[in-house]
Amino acid sequence: MSEEGKENTEAPMTLQDKLKSAALPTRAYLDETVVPLLLQGLMQLVQVRPENPIEYLASYLLQHNPNKAAAPEPEQE
Repeated sequence: MSEEGKENTEAPMTLQDKLKSAALPTRAYLDETVVPLLLQGLMQLVQVRPENPIEYLASYLLQHNPNKAAAPEPEQE
């Protein structure tokens, strides 16, 4: 993978990326947006084998989220 490709995976999603993702079928959307990071987290989970694996995986996903800046704020009611 080129350096340019690596930069794109770490940058927050642009409007064009969001529109492209919205047009994908469910499986393709998950394969493109969630599965790569989830697999990395699962590999770490197997190596570390923490006492609370769900909490560990959730923390891993939050810490390695490539779209941190683009994450929406939770709505307050």
